[in-house]
Formats: sequence, C-alpha cells, structure tokens
Amino acid sequence: MQVVFLGLPGAGKGTQAANITEDFGIPHIATGDMFRSAIAAETALGKEVRGYLDAGLLVPDELTIRVVSDRLQASDAKQGFLLDGFPRTQPQAVALDRILADLERPLTHVLYLEVAEEELLRRLTGRRVCKQCGASYHSKFNPPHVDNVCDRCGGELSTRPDDEPQAVAVRLRENMQRTEELVSFYTARGLLAKIDGEQPIGHVYDEIRWILRGERV
Repeated sequence: MQVVFLGLPGAGKGTQAANITEDFGIPHIATGDMFRSAIAAETALGKEVRGYLDAGLLVPDELTIRVVSDRLQASDAKQGFLLDGFPRTQPQAVALDRILADLERPLTHVLYLEVAEEELLRRLTGRRVCKQCGASYHSKFNPPHVDNVCDRCGGELSTRPDDEPQAVAVRLRENMQRTEELVSFYTARGLLAKIDGEQPIGHVYDEIRWILRGERV
C-alpha cells in the first residue's frame, strides 16, 4: 500500500504513524527522514541537500522531489510506505503522481486527520518531543509514564521553539491553505479519507486500520 498522510501540525500524525508502521510493516517516511537518509548515504543528492540545510535555507522543490523519488526506490519502501510531509503543495502532489507512475505503484490511500484550529492550538502548546528519538507526547493528552522522560528510549523531552503559542498560530495559518488545497485535490481523485482526529487516540487508530484494511465503506 502507498499512503499519504495529511493533517495540520498537532493533528496526531506522528502518534498514529507509529501504529501504522508496526501493524502494516511499511516505513514512515517524513520529509526530515528523507533528507537525513540522503545525507547519510553521502550521495551527490545528499551533499546537495546538506548544502542548503547547512546554510539555513529551505530545500527547493525540485531537489525535494528528486530526494523523494530516490527514497521511494529504497528496498524498505518496495512493499509500500507512509509518506508524511510530502506533498505540501499541489505541484508537489502532481510530481508525486509522476514518480509513482514511473514506479508503477500508484497511491492507494490518502488519510486526512481533521482537527479544529482551537483544538490544534491546545495540543501544540502542550506538546513535548524526545530529543533523542523524536517521539511525541503531550503534557495533558498523551503524557509519558515518567515526567519529562521518553517511554520509548528514556531520552529527555523538550518543547520545540515552534510550539510556543505565537509561533503555533502563525504556523497553523501558513499550513491551513496548503492543506485545504491538497484535500480538494485528493478528494477529486477519490483517494481521500477524512478521519475525526479529535476522537481518543485509540479510536482514531481503529478508524485508520479499518480504512487501510478496506473494511470501511
């Protein structure tokens, strides 16, 4: 299965992605993962990515698309993948279609975790992220078993600068229009499944599992 995961920051994609990869055996491929993989492999592409990141610049679309194409041809993605953070725009979505057409593996699902803006603000301003493994928690909704300690690896939890209230509001506004464009694009293609992301975490995953197994009408 080839899956794209959509949702505004704080919708809960990271939490649900961990469940999906465990149950379905497909890699969770986020934009940062793709860049790190290309850099670690020390390919010409990776060196080009590093040049932009080291300079504090955004990686251009054309280069990001090439990194995606390269990553999706890796052996662990041959049986499927969960793509998170790409596409971010409709032109990127069109580019992804071309990549997957060349691979003869079209998208099978687009999952959209739908959460109201007010709820996203509440979630993001309480989010804590592990410095070591990147696992996400929330001080109220999904706290670790031991305060400020990651359940998965024992690493220290911290608040990201972009999770401060003022930064969160700006980030949501920037992402909202792009996400709505992608939702319209994939709805027209008949691929989009909307999921109420304000349900309890377990209920959200139950719905995701039903969709991916073809059990939801």
